[in-house]
Amino acid sequence: MVSHRRPTRPGLDRGVRATVLSAAVATAAAALGAAPAGAAPEETRETAKEAVDRLYTEAERATERYNGARENIGLQRGRIARAQDAAARTQEDINRLRASLGSMAGAQYRSGGIDPSVALLLSSDPDTFLDRAAALDRAGERRAVTLGKLRHAQRKIAQSRAEAAGALAALERDRAALARHKNTVEAKLDRARQLLRTLPGTDREALGRASRSASPGTLTADAPGSARGLAALMAARQALGRPYVWGATGPAGFDCSGLMQWAYAQAGVALPRTSQAQRYAGRVVPLSQARPGDLVAYRADASHIGMYAGNGQVIHAPYPGAPVRYDPVGMMPVSSVTRV
Repeated sequence: MVSHRRPTRPGLDRGVRATVLSAAVATAAAALGAAPAGAAPEETRETAKEAVDRLYTEAERATERYNGARENIGLQRGRIARAQDAAARTQEDINRLRASLGSMAGAQYRSGGIDPSVALLLSSDPDTFLDRAAALDRAGERRAVTLGKLRHAQRKIAQSRAEAAGALAALERDRAALARHKNTVEAKLDRARQLLRTLPGTDREALGRASRSASPGTLTADAPGSARGLAALMAARQALGRPYVWGATGPAGFDCSGLMQWAYAQAGVALPRTSQAQRYAGRVVPLSQARPGDLVAYRADASHIGMYAGNGQVIHAPYPGAPVRYDPVGMMPVSSVTRV
């Protein structure tokens, strides 16, 4: 069953070899259907290569979900901070209003605890009755206004605290999602590495060069789509050769959307974190009109993204083990082209 495999590396005993190969074959069979008993070595190699490519694709999708969950965590932390700040400011207002009402109550107490209107009616100076009555009305209005403000402030602080509690709950949900997506990515990448080890060295090199290759494309419009796009493209070129690191936004390493976010940040443009959000970060144009600096999203779910570099090529961070590089724009099905 394994006679077509690459000769065993020194240092691995027979049991370890059997474990690795069994895991690789099981993974490929689960995804693509078990190969017939008489399958040719070439068929088995192709099955393994297809499985590696599928695992990289699934890991990339999980990576973008991880990036989205991590971005949401940042948003929830901002919501919590704003709600807590609002609650603190409202509490200061409540303290001030309570102090004001306390002063009014103290003044009434010092007058002997008699209702001010009764005290006015018992006044021995009827000439000033109307003036004092007007003053009493104004004092009553101030108390009513102050009480109204206090009630409003109490409702506002309750709302701020409820928003903070909701954001905290969402934060915990996003943290749990982050852990799940991280585990998914790591598991799929680990299985892909196991499968890669079953391939001969020449096949591994070919997979690295053109794992997702398709027709190279025939685009020729090389004038940049915008000054921002040109600046972002120049930044992306500086990243050529740097490693793919899932969840990373540079400058030492990048995943696909992390490279786009970093490159456009160098041009003074804040892109969202995920490839799905980046595809809506500007004006969508036809692929035939793509210009350098445009974002090229791949697959129907936009789970991969690169930057059109002109001459029918994109710059992108492909997958783990492959550095930032040029590839044909048609390496995968293009879902959209966005001019930022």
